[in-house]
Amino acid sequence: MLTIVDTIGQTPLVQLQRLTHANEARIGLKCERTNPGGSVKDRPARFIIETAERAGWLSQGGTIIESSSGNFGISLAMLGAAKGYRVIILVDPKITPTNLALLEAYGAEVEIVTAQDDSGSYHKTRIARANELARQIPGAFRPDQCFNLLNSAAHANSTAREILVQGGDSLAMVIAAVSTGGQLGGIIRQLKLVAPHVQVVGVDAVGSAIFGGAAHSYLMPGVGLGWTPANLPLALLDHAFNVPDEAAFLACRTLARHEGIMVGASSGAVLLAAMFFAQQLPANSQIVAIAADSGERYLQTIYNDAWLGDHGLSINCSPAELRARARSLRPCAFHEGQVGTVQANLAETLQVPASTQQMNQLVQEQWQQRSALQVGAAFAIRQALLQDVYC
Repeated sequence: MLTIVDTIGQTPLVQLQRLTHANEARIGLKCERTNPGGSVKDRPARFIIETAERAGWLSQGGTIIESSSGNFGISLAMLGAAKGYRVIILVDPKITPTNLALLEAYGAEVEIVTAQDDSGSYHKTRIARANELARQIPGAFRPDQCFNLLNSAAHANSTAREILVQGGDSLAMVIAAVSTGGQLGGIIRQLKLVAPHVQVVGVDAVGSAIFGGAAHSYLMPGVGLGWTPANLPLALLDHAFNVPDEAAFLACRTLARHEGIMVGASSGAVLLAAMFFAQQLPANSQIVAIAADSGERYLQTIYNDAWLGDHGLSINCSPAELRARARSLRPCAFHEGQVGTVQANLAETLQVPASTQQMNQLVQEQWQQRSALQVGAAFAIRQALLQDVYC
C-alpha cells in the first residue's frame, strides 16, 4: 500500500503542440506539478529527510527548520505532516498568499523575516535565522537546501534518470531553472557522466548574481541568489540565460492559453530558453524543459492582469511574439571569463550546521567514486544507474 511520500517522482513528459513548428526541435515539459506537494522540490525534500532519518540526524519528535518562501518549504510541510514532525519555515515578505496558505494548511509554523541582507534580498537573513533556531531547539534538523549537496544528489538519483528514459535516443538538451542549484546540479552531474552529448542549460532571472554580475531586485519568484550556490557546478553548464520578468510571465500566460498548461514563473523563463534552442536544433531533436510547479500558485500575481499592470508589465502576447522574444535572448558569457559570484566563507558567516557538512562529505565521496568510472562505457553505466540507488 502506498503512502503519500511514495508517490513522489515519475512525473510525465508532455510534448508541446502549438508553440513550436514542425521543422523545429520538439519541446517536452517535464511536469513536476504532479508530485503530491505540487512541485519539483518534493524530490530533494524527501531525499534529504529520509537520509537524515537513516543517519540519526532526525528522529521521531524532531523539528524540521528551513528557509524557504516557496516550494521547498511546502514540500517539507507536507512531509512533516505525513511523518509526524514539527515544521518551522522561515519566509520573507515576498511570499505569495497562496504559498503562505499552503504552509499553514499543512500545519507548518511560519515566521516572516523582514530584515534584508546586503544584496537587498532576504536569503541570507532567512538562512541565518533558520540556523539560529536550529541551535536553540532540541532535536532540530536543517535540510539546508542552499548548502546541502544532497539537494543535487536527489536530482541525480531521480530526475536525471527519468529524463534519460523519457527523452530517449533523440534527447539533445535539458533546460532547468537554477533556484538553489539542486535540480540543475544533479542533472548536470548525471548526464555529463552517462550521456555527455546532451547539453544542459541553466536559466535564471535578470537581477540574480548566480551567473555573475551585480544583483538587483526582480519579481520572478523561485529563482535567484546573490551568490553561486554550492550545488551548481557552473563550469559544466553548456549555456546559461538570465530572463527578464516580463518575458517569463508572458511565456507562462501564452503557454496556458495556447497549450492548456499552467506553470510557475521560473518555468516560463525555462520555456523561453527552450523556444530559443528549438528554433536552432534539428527537427528530430528532443528538448526536455523542467516545469518546476503549477501556475495555480501564481493566480494572484503573474496570471492577474491588475497585478501585472501595477508593475508596468505587458499582459498578453501571441505565440509569434513569444517566439520573437525567445529569439532575442542572449546567453550569459560566463564561459568567456565570468565564473559566477563566489562569496568566500559564506557558509561560516551564516553558521551552516555541522550536519550539513557531514552530509556534504558523504555526497562528495559518492561523486568522486562516480567520476572514476569510464565514460567510454556510457551505455552500461547508464543502465546501471537507472537501477541502483545514488547515495
